[in-house]
Amino acid sequence: MADDPTALAAGDAGSWLDGMRAALRGDRDADVPCGPCTACCTSSQFVHVAPDETDALAHIPHQLLFPAPLAPRGHVLLGYDERGHCPMLVDGACSIYEHRPRTCRTYDCRVFAAADVAPDDDKPLIAAQAARWRFTGDGAALDAVRAAAAFVRDRLDGDDAPRTATPLAVVAVELGELFAAGGATVETVRVELRRRRRGS
Repeated sequence: MADDPTALAAGDAGSWLDGMRAALRGDRDADVPCGPCTACCTSSQFVHVAPDETDALAHIPHQLLFPAPLAPRGHVLLGYDERGHCPMLVDGACSIYEHRPRTCRTYDCRVFAAADVAPDDDKPLIAAQAARWRFTGDGAALDAVRAAAAFVRDRLDGDDAPRTATPLAVVAVELGELFAAGGATVETVRVELRRRRRGS
């Protein structure tokens, strides 16, 4: 990183992957060294809030929420203001940080660096931050995540294929262990994706 003064230490790849997978399972929050960055809060992102997130729902004004399209009843989205900023971002900080939704608790832009997936074109602030992360350690684990991303992007279609960069990068992190073990096929990947969606 000495060669690039803008680079950020993403941490040990193996440890980060273990922690990120735990966050995605709901076992813990993502531990992101954001520093002063608020790219994810200022990039016109919709934040999903599930009906079981009663604490978050109690801290978000009802008028800022609307039903999540194609989701079961009770699932809502928190939108963004005319600048593309989350309305809960006040004076450069989350005003409900201790009560933030699960989506925010698990969001970690290092997934893009880990999966070698570029954020969508309409997310330039996130892309700039994601490009700065540098992992150390387990290169084989990152290779498996990147192989998963390429496989899913190039070989899956229909309902199984993520349509945007964030879910693609997340799925790649989730499937990295399958690819590390070798022998992944379209069918085994589809089965694993469906199993994860069911939460089993």
